[in-house]
Amino acid sequence: MVLFTGVELGWLLIVLGALVLLFEAYSPGFFMAVPGTVMLILGVLLVLGVDIFSSAWGIAIGVAVALAAAIVTVWFYSKMTPDASPTTMSRDTVIGRTGHVTRRVDARSLEGKVRIEGHDWSAQSTGAIIDEGAQIRVVGSEGVHVIVEEV
Repeated sequence: MVLFTGVELGWLLIVLGALVLLFEAYSPGFFMAVPGTVMLILGVLLVLGVDIFSSAWGIAIGVAVALAAAIVTVWFYSKMTPDASPTTMSRDTVIGRTGHVTRRVDARSLEGKVRIEGHDWSAQSTGAIIDEGAQIRVVGSEGVHVIVEEV
């Protein structure tokens, strides 16, 4: 009992491949581009009449085309992605940087907030109270907050 003919299976693979690529477009980085492209290529081969299941040549052609499609897709995908690693900021990487106080900072509480290069941090001062709007420099870090002094 045959569930699908070669042409029907080809169209099914084309539709599934297109759906997988569409999913990849809306959720980039999920690495569905390779299987989606391979499904599309194998589907096209089946629709064009290349019987990739019943003969040794058909299997060889199907495998070769699928591998080539996977390699080209990975190469193309690598050219589209940025080479640089994303910029990350941790409490240790902000030591020495300057910013400003967004919520009053003192040495006795962690309720103070500072903004450094567009990122908000919980902060304590080195001793003095630092009012909102004042310029600060990060001199250390402890736990989940930074230690600051007024500039």
